[in-house]
Amino acid sequence: MTLRTARLVLRDMSEDDLPALRAILTDPVAMTAYEGAFTEAESQAWLARNLQRYAEDGFGLWAVELADAPGEMIGQCGITRQRIEDDEVLEVGYHFQRAHWHRGYATEAAAASRDWAFRELDAPTVWAKVRDTNIPSIHVATRLGMTVRRRFVTRYRGVDMPHLGFAVDR
Repeated sequence: MTLRTARLVLRDMSEDDLPALRAILTDPVAMTAYEGAFTEAESQAWLARNLQRYAEDGFGLWAVELADAPGEMIGQCGITRQRIEDDEVLEVGYHFQRAHWHRGYATEAAAASRDWAFRELDAPTVWAKVRDTNIPSIHVATRLGMTVRRRFVTRYRGVDMPHLGFAVDR
């Protein structure tokens, strides 16, 4: 799968992307919403789970590259099946290397992913699960035309984390 935007290319990740993915997942600042940096084992498991999503669902988080710098993964973005309370939803998610923050890449990639879900999956709604302290991701969700539809708590890494469920309809 490949998606193109004005500045980005989104493509399936592979085992070869682990070093670039690790650079994101092991960065404690980039992973603040997850209560800190991932270990090597957690990073490997993250990639393995995503590759499993491709096999089972036909989609998942995709590698994000700059269109003018192919082969250099700067982030990940895509659609995954997630749980919000008792409901399974299609969620747009993303993580980028800090060197590429504040340039609109998350919004651009997330908008392409949202539109792909509407077009290819015939999704009636796309969600974004955002920790309530993650102001940059709240801004991305808002730029995607999403509004808060739920407030809920997710337990992750032994911590109860209040979240906002943003969504937009097709």
